[in-house]
Amino acid sequence: MRPPPLYAALVLAATLLAAAPLRAKTLTWTFSSDILTLDPHTSRVSFTNAFLANIYETLVRMDDKLAIEPALATSWERTSPTVWRFHLRPGVRFHNGDPFTAADVLFTWARLNTPGANRGPLSAIVAMRAPDPLTVEIETARPFPVLLNALLGMGIMDRTWSEANGAAASSDLASSTENFATRNANGTGPFRIVSRQPDGPTVLEPNAAWWDEKRHNLDQVTFIPIRNAATRTASLISGGTDATVDLPLQDVDRIARDPNLQVVQGPELRTIYIGFDHFRDELLYSDVKGRNPLKDHRVREALYRAIDIAAIRQSVMRGQAWPAGFMASPQLTGAPQDLNDRLAFDPEASKRLLAEAGYPGGFGLGLTCPNDRYVNDERICQAIAAMWAKVGIRVALQSENTATWSRRTANLDVSAFMLGHAALPLADVYSTLADVLHSRTDTAGGLNSGRYSNPAVDTLVERVAAEADEAARKAAIRQAFLLEKQDIGNIPLHQQPLTWASRKGIDMRQAPDNSFRLHLVRID
Repeated sequence: MRPPPLYAALVLAATLLAAAPLRAKTLTWTFSSDILTLDPHTSRVSFTNAFLANIYETLVRMDDKLAIEPALATSWERTSPTVWRFHLRPGVRFHNGDPFTAADVLFTWARLNTPGANRGPLSAIVAMRAPDPLTVEIETARPFPVLLNALLGMGIMDRTWSEANGAAASSDLASSTENFATRNANGTGPFRIVSRQPDGPTVLEPNAAWWDEKRHNLDQVTFIPIRNAATRTASLISGGTDATVDLPLQDVDRIARDPNLQVVQGPELRTIYIGFDHFRDELLYSDVKGRNPLKDHRVREALYRAIDIAAIRQSVMRGQAWPAGFMASPQLTGAPQDLNDRLAFDPEASKRLLAEAGYPGGFGLGLTCPNDRYVNDERICQAIAAMWAKVGIRVALQSENTATWSRRTANLDVSAFMLGHAALPLADVYSTLADVLHSRTDTAGGLNSGRYSNPAVDTLVERVAAEADEAARKAAIRQAFLLEKQDIGNIPLHQQPLTWASRKGIDMRQAPDNSFRLHLVRID
């Protein structure tokens, strides 16, 4: 079989890199998919957002221990229960030399309120004001204890540059609507774009005028998306690339035995799950006409009990996964540890439940999955499809690349689907509650592609958003997750591993949020 042109091009790129002498302090790294855009306001895919955090900065940032620290704001205080005042860092300039001021912060907020933008938890903000060029006041609709975490999703853009280039409004990934900011960037961050080739190399260089202390020692960074796992590993072994933040689990032992290479592993915040269309009266991609079987609790329970999570962990994930009992990682702030137990694997019970629900012979169901986004994502979906087949569910597997899959889920073009959520940028369970479990509205539920809705959960999520008392907040968090768990609004699968690798002598500074913070990387 003749390899596709893109695959051949990537292999050639890796080969050429291997043949060329490596300059000191250069870094070439890979991932299984490309970044979706250079626009910092439209992506809901955490890899794209983490990549862009090297280019665009926020008022505050998170270090590799997930602690909040100053960034474009040097300090802040609450002047009332609903108003925060931020003091901006003087002397900061964008990559093109434009000065950073409060006007850029206000512009960014306005841009985040245009169609196609991903506001996420920033929807709690109702107003921003600039008393002077280096002060910004942010007002929320109610007390909002996690505002600092929410601001991690507000990459600051240059108003002058954006307006001059027709990028004053956000681009829109869901509708494939682009503007100048889709393929060009101008942030204040530690690295700037030198060149960008979609599905090919993206080259970065250090921002010589960056305001912060230089802790890295990189002269140039090249990111190459390599979708094929074997090619990605071969490129690392041959020296064609220096590092990967997506090492296939089957290659861990092989890389660990190589005296020139190292493996860096740890658990990720992300929970992988299967979601359902709870909304349509007639299910898409199904042979059931005039009905939506997924609205029936018995059907959802049957699908849950048909999944052998232990077998997936052992055979697909090679023992490197942490089975999930609810829709968030136990590592996240506020996570209710006692809910992390699963319904028992019981295919006979699944068959009984399906018969009780009126489907003794099962039914056809679409399952939308990425094939290059999560660890072994396609293989997980294939395993689930086989398990569901044993209880009578005939799966039409829609296995798609990240760009296609993300558009499909964003447009709600699904019946059953795989998603993963790491509660980022907040690193707090409120993100999962607000983005995934809250009913889908203009201000919440942006990642609720199945349109699950429980008014009691919504009320609890809104209470969590405003509750300053820690004990009361934890109680509301627990009850919200418990109600969704009892509803079987989704099927949590596991927290996946972070498996990075590099040649020895590279300090990659892995963190549970799976962000590759280039400004902390050092090469011996």
